[in-house]
Amino acid sequence: MERELISQLLRSGTSIAANVYEALYGNSSSDFLYRVRISLRECSETQMWLRLLYETGGLQDNEYESIRNDCSELLKILSSITLTLQEQLEPDKKQQR
Repeated sequence: MERELISQLLRSGTSIAANVYEALYGNSSSDFLYRVRISLRECSETQMWLRLLYETGGLQDNEYESIRNDCSELLKILSSITLTLQEQLEPDKKQQR
């Protein structure tokens, strides 16, 4: 079971970086926001896999805390980017109506 959890953790964790990288080369602000939102969801999923791995004994306390803290910081950053860009795009949406 530990192997499956690690595999899922690896998938979701690498997806964060892949989507952020893709966002950097997006076609528009909306495309950028879409990719950052995907990264945000993947980061949240990564936290869940980390917790499951920890609770099943796959990570030691210090390993879990270190990775969890990094993941939490990344969640804050991605959330901030998402909120800021949403606020910037809102006036554009209102003008189009």
